[in-house]
Amino acid sequence: MTRLFRGLFIVWVVLRHGLDELVLSSFQRPGIRLLTRIVSVGRNLDAPRGQRLREALERLGPIFVKFGQVLSTRRDLLPSDIADELARLQDRVPPFDSAIAVATIERAFGKPLDAVFSHFDHTPVASASIAQVHFAILRDGRHGGREVAVKVLRPNMLPVIEKDLSLMRMMAGWVEKLSADGKRLKPLEVVAEFDKYLHDELDLLREAANAAQLRRNMAGLNLVLIPEMFWDYCHTEVMVMERMHGVPINRVDELRQKGVDIPKLARDGVTIFFTQVFRDGFFHADMHPGNIQVSVDPATFGRYISLDFGIVGTLTEFDKEYLAQNFTAFFRRDYKRVAELHIESGWVPPETRVDELESAIRAVCEPYFDRPLKEISLGMVLMRLFQTSRRFHVEIQPQLVLLQKTLLNIEGLGRDLDPELDLWNTAKPFLEKWMLEQVGPQKLLQQLKAEAPQYAKLLPALPRLLQDYLQHRPHQLRAELDELMAEQRRTNRLLQYIIYGGIGFVLGLIVTQVMLRIRLW
Repeated sequence: MTRLFRGLFIVWVVLRHGLDELVLSSFQRPGIRLLTRIVSVGRNLDAPRGQRLREALERLGPIFVKFGQVLSTRRDLLPSDIADELARLQDRVPPFDSAIAVATIERAFGKPLDAVFSHFDHTPVASASIAQVHFAILRDGRHGGREVAVKVLRPNMLPVIEKDLSLMRMMAGWVEKLSADGKRLKPLEVVAEFDKYLHDELDLLREAANAAQLRRNMAGLNLVLIPEMFWDYCHTEVMVMERMHGVPINRVDELRQKGVDIPKLARDGVTIFFTQVFRDGFFHADMHPGNIQVSVDPATFGRYISLDFGIVGTLTEFDKEYLAQNFTAFFRRDYKRVAELHIESGWVPPETRVDELESAIRAVCEPYFDRPLKEISLGMVLMRLFQTSRRFHVEIQPQLVLLQKTLLNIEGLGRDLDPELDLWNTAKPFLEKWMLEQVGPQKLLQQLKAEAPQYAKLLPALPRLLQDYLQHRPHQLRAELDELMAEQRRTNRLLQYIIYGGIGFVLGLIVTQVMLRIRLW
């Protein structure tokens, strides 16, 4: 019943904000139009369509807000007025009452607000779909006097999200049952994956741990800054981190005025992404412009500043190797290898003909090479790849959904920063170097180093293990040895028969030839 009410509410919000006009603008059945007018009586369509879409997503809740955040980076797929409005979802979601935030903080730490912070700004600096952020200064302790950002979870989030996820699971079940394509796309598994990451985002302790891991991974790269987490002040509902000072990455004109090298910034973003994916297998998976700033401090000028680590992606060694080989094959236009990888990995049925799949992949990708990024329509590429995948029964891999989403975000950011950026040529040297490291002597040394502790334990014990083995298995060893010796004797006899038989045969031929010659004389 709850799901039914939520579904009806979604329909009502869509109609109330006139979003049916976006879908039915070319649909001329008057009966449907009249029904929508009756259901949504009193609605006002004076506001621009982009504003109405943004307000509808805000009304529907955090899951739909996040959907709008992803769409906002796809300016090549959206009209500019809608993209501009959806961009406001990234850090302009209406905040909740700061009194609720203070109560949450005091409940989490078990002490008054003044006992934790010497200053607390009650006006939030950012308000997102899951939480909002306040600036503050820590009062005392080993971090006393440090400027911090305090992230506070929105109240009563879990019940709302559970309702929407329940509705999504129900709709995914319908799609999977009623559509042949639905089974191939695995909608229930995709929803389950989204469910996992969304629940992870509701635990701010998990987000703090994600940030700490990324900070360690990126420490030696000198391209990105990640705030320090203050663990004494981290809770499932409250997270206190180092305050970062930077310019939002979507303010390109301001960054250019301050002297930031914009083309280099675009290339650095690609390097950061591929490093996180292929070196670490642990990547920031929510890289929309609201979560990325650029440092203008002289000591760290031009570096990225990453924020909001609620959603991260992980890849296994198999996933990394498979993706790296695919990317490298794409860069080299080795479409046959791409087809072979799809078959070897089980993404397509084993009876698929390599040459047919190779030809289909070439037809999709070849027209888009050797063009600047601004001329490539990734939406068209994805659409044609989808058509190809349907033809060859390709199974969509749910564990790569976050990676695909992040790739879309990266391309959107790259287009905003530098429309001339060639994403592929920027990434190709990095991936080729990564592949060399995976199969070269450096990888062998790394593996030996990783296994060294196990070898150190095993080697001294080898004599004892061998002695125990011989003591406890003498009869079995004797039987095995006897069987081997018997087999050896049989082999020897067979060889003797063959040798003697061959000698006899040769002697017989010689005698026959001699007798023939005697008769001829």
